[in-house]
Amino acid sequence: MNGTVGFSQANQKTQSLVSILKILTERYNVSFSYVDETIADIEAELPSADLGLIDALVHIEMATDIEFSILNSRFITVVKQKEQTKTIIREQLKEVVISNYLTTGITKLNDGSLTVKPEKFGILPGLIEPDVLQTIQALPGVFSIDETVSNINIRGGTHDQNLILWDGIKMYQSGHFFGLISAFNPYTTKKVNVSKNGTRARFGDGISSVIDMQLSDEIDGKFNAGLGFNLINGHGYAKIPLTNNTELQLSTRRSITDVIVTPTYDQYFKRVFQDSDFSNGQKNENTISQNEDFSFYDMTAKFLYDISKKDKLRLHFLNVNNSLKYEERFSNNDRSEALNSSLSQQNSAYGMTYTRDWNTDFSTTVQAYVTNYDLDATNFDIINNQRLIQENEVFDGSARLDINYRLNTNFKLNIGYQFTEVGISNLEDVNNPTFRSFIRDVIRSNSAFGEVGFLSNDAKTKLKIGARVNHFDKFDDILVEPRLNFSQRFLNVFRLELLGEFKSQTTSQIIDLQNDFLGIEKRRWVLSNNLDDEIVINGKSIQPVPILKSKQASAGIHYNKNKLLISAEAFIKKVDGITTRSQGFQNQFQFTNAIGSYEIKGIDVLINKQFADIFSSWLGYSYSKNEYTFPTLNNGIPFPNNTDIRHAITFASTYTYRDFKLALGLNWHSGRPTTLPDFDANNDENTITYTNPNSSNLDDYLRADCSATYSFTISEASNAIIGASLWNVLNKKNILNAYYTLDDENNINKVENQSLGITPNISFRVIF
Repeated sequence: MNGTVGFSQANQKTQSLVSILKILTERYNVSFSYVDETIADIEAELPSADLGLIDALVHIEMATDIEFSILNSRFITVVKQKEQTKTIIREQLKEVVISNYLTTGITKLNDGSLTVKPEKFGILPGLIEPDVLQTIQALPGVFSIDETVSNINIRGGTHDQNLILWDGIKMYQSGHFFGLISAFNPYTTKKVNVSKNGTRARFGDGISSVIDMQLSDEIDGKFNAGLGFNLINGHGYAKIPLTNNTELQLSTRRSITDVIVTPTYDQYFKRVFQDSDFSNGQKNENTISQNEDFSFYDMTAKFLYDISKKDKLRLHFLNVNNSLKYEERFSNNDRSEALNSSLSQQNSAYGMTYTRDWNTDFSTTVQAYVTNYDLDATNFDIINNQRLIQENEVFDGSARLDINYRLNTNFKLNIGYQFTEVGISNLEDVNNPTFRSFIRDVIRSNSAFGEVGFLSNDAKTKLKIGARVNHFDKFDDILVEPRLNFSQRFLNVFRLELLGEFKSQTTSQIIDLQNDFLGIEKRRWVLSNNLDDEIVINGKSIQPVPILKSKQASAGIHYNKNKLLISAEAFIKKVDGITTRSQGFQNQFQFTNAIGSYEIKGIDVLINKQFADIFSSWLGYSYSKNEYTFPTLNNGIPFPNNTDIRHAITFASTYTYRDFKLALGLNWHSGRPTTLPDFDANNDENTITYTNPNSSNLDDYLRADCSATYSFTISEASNAIIGASLWNVLNKKNILNAYYTLDDENNINKVENQSLGITPNISFRVIF
């Protein structure tokens, strides 16, 4: 599909819209629904056959007072459009470059970003439900090095370098089941915008990407609800009109794992809790861990109030929770004792948004929110008679003003201001020996941003250029972050994209010890302190944590004709200010504190062919070279990044026949870097001598997945969807990570973390 409006030079005569819609019905294999009176006596030019469906509809809308609403890949409604909303709808349609990108519900826009709409989501291999953070991993350049949604790596970045927004509110927790399931209910998420580069100036933080999840923001007076379950959780959601100008959106999910043990739960449990204190306790012949109680839930609420035709008020609420409790029982000779260890992880958020449309060209939006993340762990070591309490808490409050002004049909202006205060605390409390450390840091920032957008009359040229200026009062530091987003269509079937950005962030995640927080959720949030050297507070060493700063540029070329897409994008990114503690080293640098950078260069290639609306197949290939540079480590010589995946290939196909959908896929990538011990070295000093850092690689990763869904009607008011999937069909024992330890006899032992084995799942959902 082409992304701009074109005009046929050979077809200048108008004809009735009825005739045009009949031609388009055959041309694009779609169906139009309309009242005869709506299009009676309306004439227009027949769009060129070279245009895609979206472009053809835009062509007609620009010449008439008709609005097209695309319900799904086949059905389109036709209605009269009010003048005040007509411009907006045309603009939205002209933004689209490719619809049904890989599968239905995924759209590529002409600013380089991708949009996922869960309610229109088709199917992907291994997925039977539109899990938001699993779905985006099907996009080029997005993957998880350990198969989780709490460690999504985008162009060499760690997960904490992604800005994850839920209805404009920053999230610090993204996963259930400690990373295997997205923490965000997909059935109330209207769309998800993913931007890897060329980010809008209004967004700060997130030097790797922006993952912007948005709930429905329009009151349509229609009731909608659903109930469902799979082998991990049950869920429900509802969109409830209260009056003609108010609406309430509700959703909730809860695990069923504490009620019934399923094959899916067994596989997830093995994957998450391997190499944790929970599983390690079971290895001790005198210690038995039993009576585990694991559960998770999430709940969201959004209240919509249209105060007037020009004024809108929105209230937001979200709560996400993971909880694990287990009993550790010790029995040795005549001594018997049992203690309860626990881990709790929670992210709650509250927000308010007020929008006023002063006129058709000028609008303002004010948003204020508070988000709170809390990670607590109590760990009992019965053998050593020790109790360890750990807590990591984030409190983030923000207020932002957005001013949008349409200068004319070609130019738009967005300016604004954002104030943010982030406080992060870390607590450690040990009873034997007695030790307590509590550290809290706060950073306040004031940011101003501005951006000008240009769209040519024929929509072939699009340009966004802007900048964000951040002032951090704690450091009296000012950072200027320019942004560039350029797109040019040429020869009707090609599009060139040039993207660039400077970004920064003051929050990051680190690992102090691999067994922190029971070894399950090892990472803790910290704030940048801009220290030059180590200091000691309350007996605890405070290491320097710089402000993360990134520079990124990319150039892409896209060919799109006759439902064949060939896309290639080259990129380079440099990130300064990373610390060894934020990278999760488990080699000679595990206990080293150093500051450095990483640089990644690569290219993403995608070939996607669609046959009508029945069959879609794609092949993706990514090559990248990602290297660390730490001036004080490895003699300052660059060495491979922990997330350096040189080669990655994805091949998948989807088939849709009426209400049946099937997807098959294969994922392969070269093994991640690892560091081997030097077995010839002397280990008399109870240490492991290693070879050069990350100079070896794990075995290649290979995973095949399949999934299928079937939709059917229960009654006039309800439909149902049943699905089944198999993750890792071949049951390949992929090694995700490997490291080495010394036992009491000074022998080197290898520890391997395996991927999910063959994992079945089924789902059933009823929609009212």
